[in-house]
Amino acid sequence: MSRTLLVRLSAGAIALGCAWVAYTQAPQGKQDGKQQAKQANNKLNKVTDDLYEIEGDGGNVAFYITNEGVIVVDDKFEYDFNDIMAKIKSVTSQPVKYVLNTHHHGDHTGSNAQFPATTEIISTANARKNIIDGKQTGAPRVVFTDETDVFLGGKQVQMRYFGRGHTNGDAMVYFPALRLLHTGDLVAGTSPLIDYGGGGSLKEWAATLDAAMKLDFDTVIPGHGPVGKKADILTYRNNVERLRMEVTGMLRQNKSRDEIAKVVQDKYGWAPTGLQFQRGFDGMLAELKR
Repeated sequence: MSRTLLVRLSAGAIALGCAWVAYTQAPQGKQDGKQQAKQANNKLNKVTDDLYEIEGDGGNVAFYITNEGVIVVDDKFEYDFNDIMAKIKSVTSQPVKYVLNTHHHGDHTGSNAQFPATTEIISTANARKNIIDGKQTGAPRVVFTDETDVFLGGKQVQMRYFGRGHTNGDAMVYFPALRLLHTGDLVAGTSPLIDYGGGGSLKEWAATLDAAMKLDFDTVIPGHGPVGKKADILTYRNNVERLRMEVTGMLRQNKSRDEIAKVVQDKYGWAPTGLQFQRGFDGMLAELKR
């Protein structure tokens, strides 16, 4: 792996950690007054002539411009809504017709409720259930189980559910004409954050990414971090599988919780007080013991 890629991946991991800290510091539904008062800190990146990425707070937003409207993927926190709309309006006068949620977490769906009723929000059925169970606002009115397509202005966008990983409702969003894939948090940073409360699974994660990589694409917008290439998904997938195999092997050797924790800290960058431990560590041990 090149030094440049390592730096980019490390930056992605930091961004993921910061986003998850922000996510847990506010309710999953309507943010409190302090959260609402935060100022958006995002950057607009042009990926192709008609697709842009908004990187910064929370999860990465993508938006696809057509002559009949705009298709948006994810929408960060509630306080980011005005900034997201301003950045979209800076490059097109077309209205937002669709918002596609990759999963339920508040750093990807926080602005759902701010869109008008004329904007249709779509997610997997599991993601919608997680939004409702978490008492979040802006639950989608349209859901799917395996795949669905949006056609607008002669352009096609496909949402696919390949299986469990980060949660039980992760969708990937595929832009066939652009050969581009938005992964949501199935790829984010360098090491997986498994939300067992949201139905996530380390055991199934690598197989989920294997299925996604059968699509024809070159460019990848991860859930957090810089735009990358298909090879970055393979690197991430292999890291996920190494973690699974290493922890499984230690459990079979009856290693203690502390011994396993030290390995995932040292080799996989899980901070002792970070969200990977808070949301994933004990759930991972329980899953891999079965």
